[in-house]
Amino acid sequence: YVIRHSAQFLPLALLGFFAGSPFAISVPNGGSWGNWGNIEWCPQGYVAKGFSLKTEADQGKGDDTAVNGIRLHCFPRLIMLGFFKCVIVKCSSLSSRWGSWSHPLWCLQGYLLIFTLNVEAPQGSGDDTAVNNIKFMCSDGRYLEGNGFSWGSYGDWSRSCSYGICGILTKVEGKQGDGDDTALNDVQFLCC
Repeated sequence: YVIRHSAQFLPLALLGFFAGSPFAISVPNGGSWGNWGNIEWCPQGYVAKGFSLKTEADQGKGDDTAVNGIRLHCFPRLIMLGFFKCVIVKCSSLSSRWGSWSHPLWCLQGYLLIFTLNVEAPQGSGDDTAVNNIKFMCSDGRYLEGNGFSWGSYGDWSRSCSYGICGILTKVEGKQGDGDDTALNDVQFLCC
């Protein structure tokens, strides 16, 4: 089942730091198109232990959008993966209509801590895609890479959420009609 917790967007940089840990983590290479959605939170006491991507297949000579959404999979902090799977809560911010959701990737013993984005730079008159993939590092040291594309390149790693990731905020460009669609352009994660 899905539980959604919404909050209106606030400039996250204004929220500063909380208990020595950043409130939100971001990377500098996100795309410039689109609008920010709402902040979506894991329920209180839950932490993101996995994620999935909404991707559209390569469109050949058509308009590619690559990654269209990111979904966090939240577990109660004290329950290890493999037990009580009925308590999984899915959490996602704004996403576009194209593509389909992948199977989740999981931190085996820990939770999501830090991330980096693969973003394609603007292509001028070519086909822009913006976010093409994402990698996370888990608190157990495992690295998880999504099922996106290799167009573009990975940028710097974000700062670390010391106690894990508990929320998400995405920037998505809406349908451009006959124009060039990019869909997901940027993401910020909220720390527990």
